[in-house]
Amino acid sequence: MSTRIPSTSRRIIETIIVLLLLLGLMYALYDVLKVFFGVFTFAIIFSVSLFNLYEKGVVWLGGRRKLVAVIYSLLLVAVVALPFAYAVSTVNDHLKEIGYWLETARDEGIPDLPVWITNLPLVGKEAAQFWHELQLRPRETASIYERQIMHSIHHVVTTGVGILGMALQVVLGIVVSAIFLVSGDRLMRPVRATMTHMFGDKDGYALLAATAQAVKGVSIGVMGTALAAAVVSWIGFTIAGIPFALALAAIVYFLVLIQVGPLWVWIPLVIWMAMQGNTGWAIFLAIYGAGVLLLDGVLKPVLIAKSGKLPFLVLFLGVIGGMIAWGFTGMFKGAIILAVFYTVFNSWLEKTKYYAPKE
Repeated sequence: MSTRIPSTSRRIIETIIVLLLLLGLMYALYDVLKVFFGVFTFAIIFSVSLFNLYEKGVVWLGGRRKLVAVIYSLLLVAVVALPFAYAVSTVNDHLKEIGYWLETARDEGIPDLPVWITNLPLVGKEAAQFWHELQLRPRETASIYERQIMHSIHHVVTTGVGILGMALQVVLGIVVSAIFLVSGDRLMRPVRATMTHMFGDKDGYALLAATAQAVKGVSIGVMGTALAAAVVSWIGFTIAGIPFALALAAIVYFLVLIQVGPLWVWIPLVIWMAMQGNTGWAIFLAIYGAGVLLLDGVLKPVLIAKSGKLPFLVLFLGVIGGMIAWGFTGMFKGAIILAVFYTVFNSWLEKTKYYAPKE
């Protein structure tokens, strides 16, 4: 006796099988493309942030989109590659100096620690004590601190590899963003069609606009403020005669970029300058550092507010939360997620007719 499956149950089973196959395909697709998520993130950041500038270049060069894309790629890669090459060259020079110093220490003994290191705030006394023990008993001291030394070396190597990987992702992101910009409307057409099909014409375009505004707002606000703080800091370091002014300015750029702030550089410099007996320059650095902090606090919201109609708090919370969750690229991901949620929530409130947003 044969048992026939009702047509309704058969359709349900077939639908479940199709959904399972689709989920398996989506997981496999994610597994294949997850290596390139960082590259695509940078590509979207660059293409959205620099779209208007690219289109102006196309107009200036008579509609030659590919030529403008090549110029765009070369300029951006140079901006990324030149500082990276400078950093690698500097590290290489210091490694040569370390090698020469080790040879000298082997032949003539370990020299005294420079005075400026012993006078450093917070760490100078401990460094001088360690160095003195190293001069008296080099092998015993090295064996005592072997774990810390190996941990430091491992940290330096992994950090260097991470920076190299990030630089490679940025370069590939620039190339992919150039392809996006050349494609122009052809690339966005299926994205628009998908969004309007899923959310309707009005909400679909609103979500795309919110995403673009979020990327532009974070790019202009965070990166622009970090660059301004670094340049202003470099000028102050140069005026005060601080050594390694360019490297310190780069650290300021990084700290402002990740939302830590410039005080982690300025406060130790003020203390160090005061301990050197240069009270006047210490006061100058304190006042100048307060100005940089004020610049960081004022310029960022101004730049973000000018980037679009999204509230500053939405982008700010997205930047901070995304950075904590996913790192540097998380600033953009978090801002996009909160901007999309804000847009969808406002659209839902408008449709319920309980809320009428002010124009």
